[in-house]
Amino acid sequence: MDYRYGSHTIYNIEYHFVWVTKYRYKVLSGELGVRVRELVRQSCEAFEIRILKGVVSKDHVHSVPRSGGNNEEVK
Repeated sequence: MDYRYGSHTIYNIEYHFVWVTKYRYKVLSGELGVRVRELVRQSCEAFEIRILKGVVSKDHVHSVPRSGGNNEEVK
């Protein structure tokens, strides 16, 4: 595993997100699927989050990002 180190910590923070379309309609194909992929990448870049794995299927999106650990908490 690729652990990250802080001054007093060792951590490996990974998440598994699954976004599903309403009623599992198969609408994420073609240009819309490409656009969803671009938006997820842009959002992760904005918060300095690295995507380890990701798949855009016709009715859902899987994403496994890794947090840097120093991101501010969202309230």
